Amino acid sequence: MVGLDSHPAPLATAASRIKGIPQIRLVCCDAARGLRLADAAADRAHTDRVLQHVADPVAVLREVRRVLRVGGAAVFAEPDWDTLVIDYPDLAVTRAYTRFVSDRVVRNGCVGRQLPALARQAGLDVQNVIPVTTVSRDAQAADKILGLRRVTERAAAAGYLSPEQAAAWLRRLASGPFFASMPLFLVVAVRTPCGFDTPAFPAGLMIRACVHRSWPGIGSAHP
Repeated sequence: MVGLDSHPAPLATAASRIKGIPQIRLVCCDAARGLRLADAAADRAHTDRVLQHVADPVAVLREVRRVLRVGGAAVFAEPDWDTLVIDYPDLAVTRAYTRFVSDRVVRNGCVGRQLPALARQAGLDVQNVIPVTTVSRDAQAADKILGLRRVTERAAAAGYLSPEQAAAWLRRLASGPFFASMPLFLVVAVRTPCGFDTPAFPAGLMIRACVHRSWPGIGSAHP
C-alpha cells in the first residue's frame, strides 16, 4: 500500500502509526502534477475528500487512471456542500449559509454530484455511485469540525448574511436543538481498455490519498 498526501504533517502522523509495517509506503506529492508511481503500478486506488480541494479534479483522476492497471478499481469519496442542511427556523438564512460554503469556502463545493461525470471524462468506467448520509446532532462537535462560528462571520463579511442574521443564527445553533446533515458520494470506477468492460478486482498494490481533518471534509479550505 502507498499512502499519498500533499502536505508533510499528515504523512508524519501516519508514519508514527505504521511503524513496523513495511508493506505501507508514504509519499509526499501533488497528485495533479503527477503521482510518483509507474504506469499501471496499482491494483486499487482510493481518495477521501481530496478532489473538493484541488484546482483540477480531472487531472488528478487522470493520474489515478494512469497508475491503475487495466482492470484496477478506484473508489473516490466526495461531499456535495450545496446539499448541506442545518435545521433553523428561517430557511433563507440556512440556505444563504450553505450557498456561502459551497460558493466561497470549498474550492469545488459541488464536486460530489459532478464526480461520476468527471471520472468518465478522465477515462474511467463508473460502476456504481453510493450515497452515505452524514448526520451531526452535537453543535459543539460540529463547530470544531465545520467551524460554524468562523464561517458564519465570513459569510456576514461577504454579504451572504446580515450581521443581525448571523448573530441570531449563532445564538440558535448554540442554544437550541442542533441537526446538520449532508451526503458523501462514493464513486466506484475501473480502468478498462475501452471504458465499458466489467473486470474482476483481484488484490494487489493500493494507493490512497486522504484528507483527515474534517466532517465530512472542509479540511484545508477551512479558515
